Amino acid sequence: MFGMPIYRVWSQEMRGKAQLAEAEQNRRIKVEEARANLEAEKLNAKAEIERAKGAAEAIKIENGTLTPTYIQYLWVRNQSNLNEKTVIYIPTEANLPILEAGKRNNLIKSE
Repeated sequence: MFGMPIYRVWSQEMRGKAQLAEAEQNRRIKVEEARANLEAEKLNAKAEIERAKGAAEAIKIENGTLTPTYIQYLWVRNQSNLNEKTVIYIPTEANLPILEAGKRNNLIKSE
């Protein structure tokens, strides 16, 4: 019976040391996660800067050296990326879009 109180004190001390070690380990993990997040954000920022530089260079090239014919070619080539439900308005002489073109196509097919 005499050894039981001593064991309890020793046991509580060991539990306290284990909890302290666990808390220190959790703190280290959180610090490492924060460092990793910081590094990832820095890399993402660098990637955004490079994308912006590329876009600025592309705009500079387009504004300075591309002919209207080549720009029209790029626009036509981009049309293949659009889905079938995309509506393209083409201005007429009065700057009014042609809205009945799709209906007219359906009438011709049904006849």
